[in-house]
Amino acid sequence: MGLYPEIEPYDHGMLDVGDGNRVHWETCGNPDGTPALMLHGGPGSGCTPRYRRYCDPAAYRIVLLDQRGCGRSTPHASAHGTDMSVNTTAHVMADLELLRRHLGIGRWLVWGVSWGSVLALRYAQTHPNAVRALVLTGVATGSNAEVNLLTHGLGRIFPQAYERFLAGLPESERDGNLAAAYNRLIESPDPAVRERAARAWTDWETAIVPAPPRSVERYEDPVFRMGFARTVTHYWGNDHFLGEGNDEGVVLGDAHLLKGIPGTIVQGSLDLANLIGTPWRLHHAWPGSELIVIDETGHGPSTPAAVNALIAATDKYANR
Repeated sequence: MGLYPEIEPYDHGMLDVGDGNRVHWETCGNPDGTPALMLHGGPGSGCTPRYRRYCDPAAYRIVLLDQRGCGRSTPHASAHGTDMSVNTTAHVMADLELLRRHLGIGRWLVWGVSWGSVLALRYAQTHPNAVRALVLTGVATGSNAEVNLLTHGLGRIFPQAYERFLAGLPESERDGNLAAAYNRLIESPDPAVRERAARAWTDWETAIVPAPPRSVERYEDPVFRMGFARTVTHYWGNDHFLGEGNDEGVVLGDAHLLKGIPGTIVQGSLDLANLIGTPWRLHHAWPGSELIVIDETGHGPSTPAAVNALIAATDKYANR
């Protein structure tokens, strides 16, 4: 099966979403097809042309956007003067609604990977009438337990990389919220401090989430590296802006709100987020969801089997 062939957008633009932000969007595929919104990870990764290829272009009107502060959206989070206080989950969800209305779309399928799955789930919980179905992979729910696993718990599995990760912080900040501690360094007025912190953060991400070379190479781009590290630590250090005290997860706790919205979860058996059972717990709390576990696959669609399962899911929902 594999990804659909490469295509180019038939329309694109920069949407003024307020707060001085302009969000880049594009549409491709069939202008009269089933609308599908593709949500990238990170937060702060931005969309790539690969996201155009998970839906049948003959059946879908495929919508991509670069979320606030990343990709082709402006201002970019890599610029030290960019105001991050107006880059929160609520702001991004409002952007999705503004884009939906701008494009004249009633309901769309929402596809999300990693952070994109958090955003897709919360968007569906708070805007259920706008969502036809969900297709998720590399699933997360934005809980403190997930952040603690990724910033503390995996230190036992990757001890050498973790030692280097901790070394980038003052000793007094190595036991608390590491994302918030790194974010304070990335917000430093000293550019050398900011750069060292961004490099240390992306080195840790590379160590714990084995990824294709194309993903790792982006960390060598200083603009991408800074924008990505700044945005991730901003969100992870602030409970993903989902509310305080969400160790179990606001999104997981509100999974019952997804009743009536069909969805497919495609999860790699080797995704380290599985260590705290997030995909299984979400599936069992979400009435009508489908969980497909792909062997020998890590975080996201990193194998042909995972890609095929995602393609099968979007094919299934095309005519609902």
